Amino acid sequence: MFVKPKEAATVILLRNCEESPREGFEVLMVLRSKKSKFVPSSYVFPGGALHDMDCSPEAAERCLGLDPSLAFAALRGIDSPDMAMGTWVAGIRETFEEVGLLMACRDGDGLLAFSGEDAVRYDRIRVLLQSGRLTFNEFLQNERLTLATNRLYYYSHWITPWFLPIRYDVRFFVAEAPAGQEARHDGIELTGHLWITPQEAIDRYHE
Repeated sequence: MFVKPKEAATVILLRNCEESPREGFEVLMVLRSKKSKFVPSSYVFPGGALHDMDCSPEAAERCLGLDPSLAFAALRGIDSPDMAMGTWVAGIRETFEEVGLLMACRDGDGLLAFSGEDAVRYDRIRVLLQSGRLTFNEFLQNERLTLATNRLYYYSHWITPWFLPIRYDVRFFVAEAPAGQEARHDGIELTGHLWITPQEAIDRYHE
């Protein structure tokens, strides 16, 4: 039976190698739970399916340096400008929910930086988002945040094979990880994470 793939977004987060800067950059990879229905016990990039609210006018109003027409022009083959815009929003939302990194600004300033008590507070907000007790749009409004969609660069488009029982139509983005924030996997969908050079990740895969 043919399964229609769900629209989804994935963000490849990069940072300079802290221990050996000459080696270039590292990527953030996350370990999916062994209980997951989709690619269990596998290392992937943060991401997930679009929600209807990701594609709403309210979400679009809180996006920096991007509008639905520009997003639609960039993502060929997607159904609508609203869905195209929602793909950027979903990438930022899923990255925050899964690993606690938030590509957002407040009052026109640079990207948020938070640690200590603020990090604990944002972890509690992540739980509310994941449980459905708070929407992402409500969170953005309450915190007076603007999404840094101008920091996500569209990279690639993959669709999972037709024979899989769960399928995704995935748009990949690349972004520099926000400084002043620390990745923290959610402990639900993800049971681990690591920063790794692309070459080391490929070597481990072949091993």
